[in-house]
Amino acid sequence: MTRLRLVFAFGGFVLIGLGGGASGVLLPAQIEYYHLDKSVVGVLFFAFSAGYISAGAANGALQRRLGVRGHLVIGTALFTAVTLAFGVLPPYLLFVVLTLVLGFGAGIIDAGLNAYVSTLPRHTALLNFLHAFYGVGALAGPVLAVALLDRGLQWNAIYLVFFACSVPLLLGYALWYPSLTADSGEPMHASAFGAAIRHRAVGLAAAFLALYVGVEVTIGNWGYSFLVEERGQGAVLAGWVISGYWFGFTAGRFVLNALAERAGIGPVALTFGCLVGVAVSAGVVWVAPFEAAVVVGLAALGFFLGPIFPLTIAILPRLAPAWLVPTAVGLLVGVSVAGGALFPWLAGTAAHHLGLGTLLPITLGLVALLLANWWRIARRVAPA
Repeated sequence: MTRLRLVFAFGGFVLIGLGGGASGVLLPAQIEYYHLDKSVVGVLFFAFSAGYISAGAANGALQRRLGVRGHLVIGTALFTAVTLAFGVLPPYLLFVVLTLVLGFGAGIIDAGLNAYVSTLPRHTALLNFLHAFYGVGALAGPVLAVALLDRGLQWNAIYLVFFACSVPLLLGYALWYPSLTADSGEPMHASAFGAAIRHRAVGLAAAFLALYVGVEVTIGNWGYSFLVEERGQGAVLAGWVISGYWFGFTAGRFVLNALAERAGIGPVALTFGCLVGVAVSAGVVWVAPFEAAVVVGLAALGFFLGPIFPLTIAILPRLAPAWLVPTAVGLLVGVSVAGGALFPWLAGTAAHHLGLGTLLPITLGLVALLLANWWRIARRVAPA
């Protein structure tokens, strides 16, 4: 039964990864359809983020009241309903509201599955695999989106695909997930969320993941436009190159942690190494004169980015007391998505006024902040 539940957990992360990977390819079509500019379209990032943050903040309380099954069923049902609504091309204002609801549903799936898998034996390895399957979805998302657009279909067609994928997941969570949440010793009163906010190490980890997701989503969302407008690549080729970014992202989560364990490298040192690799790769993409170097650089950038999120979640029990961890997971997931809204919006605003050549300098600035923040976190990690 645990293996069956893991299949549906991995499937849930494939689903939200599909949305994350396809969103950048869909942006130009959405901008054209709704007659937006690159700055105004940032409203969608903030709407999705607001829903995700709300889901993360409510994660602990919802799981206590609804159990694992009810929590995931509600989130997946919302995701299913909204993707079907997107399929009928709603007006822009309704599209924004539905994007907020979509973010709430996706946030419940994300935080709920993270919290569930963290209760299982060998949870560190399983969390890496769980987040790797997000990369599987993100890898397929751009290719699927380009294939549908290239056949003359509207951008809404891919949301109908998401709808079809979410229905079996909804049934799986309803039929086979446990109705009760494992007891983590968390107090039943409402102070856990406030305690998580006030906890210094949790706050640093939340800020770190907000910056990290900012880098991940900024490259994922604007990388396609960067390749087409700044580098002059064709639409289909650019879609494949962005899939290469997500392929590297996925491979990093499957490979790097396993290699580090064999070499005796802990998660703190591995994260430092990944951040340096991200900085070098971003520099290559920025200055390399050859298209092949840009392709390899984007794939390497994704490869080194990949393990950072699950490694941060995995060391959370070494930063905070055990009873606080489930609530802290929800907080980190929610706040991280705020970075996934803020920094792509800033990048889009900069691109609107200064051009997409600003994408890589912004990325390198965020990586410098990540290195400084991780150094502060590393000083607070308890021995394993």
